Amino acid sequence: MILVTGATGLLGSHLLYELTSNGETCLALCHSRSKISQVIDLFKYYNPTKADEFLKQITWKEGDILNVFFLKELFTDVTHVYHCAAKVSFFRSDFSECIRQNREATANIVNFCLKYKVKKLCYVSSTSAIGNNSKGLTTEKDKWQIDENKSGYSISKFSAEKEVWRGIEEGLSAVIINPCVILGPGNWESGSLSIFKTGKKGLRFYPSGSNATVDARDVAFCMCFLMKSTAQSERFLCVGTNQSFKELFTVVCSKMKSSLPKYEAPKPLALFFAYIIEFFSRFSSKKSGLTVETVQSAYNNISYDVSKIEALVPIQFRTLKETVENVLNARTNQ
Repeated sequence: MILVTGATGLLGSHLLYELTSNGETCLALCHSRSKISQVIDLFKYYNPTKADEFLKQITWKEGDILNVFFLKELFTDVTHVYHCAAKVSFFRSDFSECIRQNREATANIVNFCLKYKVKKLCYVSSTSAIGNNSKGLTTEKDKWQIDENKSGYSISKFSAEKEVWRGIEEGLSAVIINPCVILGPGNWESGSLSIFKTGKKGLRFYPSGSNATVDARDVAFCMCFLMKSTAQSERFLCVGTNQSFKELFTVVCSKMKSSLPKYEAPKPLALFFAYIIEFFSRFSSKKSGLTVETVQSAYNNISYDVSKIEALVPIQFRTLKETVENVLNARTNQ
């Protein structure tokens, strides 16, 4: 039995589709069954005729991986684990929760994989857990180092990855995949997909930094291939396209026929608004918009080398335009 954590998320739902469309039976873990409808919609978008057939190969479990008693029941027949679940937040007030849901939850998964002798674990880390090579392309060998601009999310993912390396030292067979910003059909209200909600309104300003994006379908394919391969005790950057934020926003806005970004936003001004938003977020249950940590990241310039994963996995990563078109097509067909 294959266990997928974070199964209703953007990556988790795409991973379920990749697995079931290849005949695999999955045990899918979610926090709330209310989000399963989004997975059903995704399956029907990608394959209307066989969606119901694929969905029958999934057994859903609702629970919390911080609950060891729940995990004890869950792991009884598990042979392989894809650990996608994570807390993604760049609000400083969420730091403790990021540590709980990323490092502590991952430690639990690793411990139960060891206890129940799981054959292999694929852990979804992040490019934020890898160092930044300011002189060229960043690779898996660049060491993460703490500094005053490191986000709480980055610290939590680096700490979670250390739990996987600890498990490997204790005999666990595992691979780590480090995707950048993942895009694909899903909920526009949160996470990386909120860029489409913003882009629909049009963008006049852009930050001067650069980063990378990757298609959720490509990440899911790479994960499945790595799990079936002999690769273990290694990490793999998973990146589709390196681009500036201006290029990213331009592609999104042009595809949505909205106002294109024209003016570079001064960093001090962006930080000013971020501090205001974070201050008022303390008095609201909803957290959205700029944060100090996202602004710091948006003015960094970083590009990634994917030669390691491309040497092993038979994949040609989709372009940013292909990914954006897929997101918009899914929205149109809903």
